[in-house]
Amino acid sequence: MTAEPTTAHSSRWPVPPQDGYTVDDLFTLPDLPPHTELIDGSLVFVSPQRDFHSTMIDLLVTGLRSTAPPEAKVRREMTVVLDRRNGPEPDISVVRAEAITGLDVTRYQAADVLLAVEVVSPDSEARDRETKPHKYATAGIPHFWLVEMTGTDQHPVVRVYELDPVTKAYALTGIHHDRLKTGVPFPVDIDISADALKEL
Repeated sequence: MTAEPTTAHSSRWPVPPQDGYTVDDLFTLPDLPPHTELIDGSLVFVSPQRDFHSTMIDLLVTGLRSTAPPEAKVRREMTVVLDRRNGPEPDISVVRAEAITGLDVTRYQAADVLLAVEVVSPDSEARDRETKPHKYATAGIPHFWLVEMTGTDQHPVVRVYELDPVTKAYALTGIHHDRLKTGVPFPVDIDISADALKEL
């Protein structure tokens, strides 16, 4: 009796083009994992989410939708096209209602995004804190929130930023620990306490 020969793993990683991928590639390459992002022409694969990440997104989406005016829509984990080599996927986007042209929409243009929100994960700290905010600001997205878990009690904190149109950089306008209350991009009042998170 002879042993069966072992075979190599059958899947193949895509080979990047010399000048990197474009946003069009992001939507046409076969078999990409869900939530793949494009940053500077490189594909970025997302690690499995932690419960904090998923639950915090749910908490903020619910709060934003409860006060969003008709001209703004709240979406989670959708690609935002910043330019031909950058298609990140904010955890939450608030977009102009007219940008939603049907249920088959797969991406939004940066000009249609009013707010981008990133909930920091251990594998994406540098991208969420540095790379993405810089790119969102350069693309003209007027508002950005950075959400993190702090302390041993795993308490959420939301940092709120507003775009300075002169410098094309974000300025910190508030740090929120228990209640997220702000007037932009529309009036928002969300309980973000550890207890509110645990209730979900």
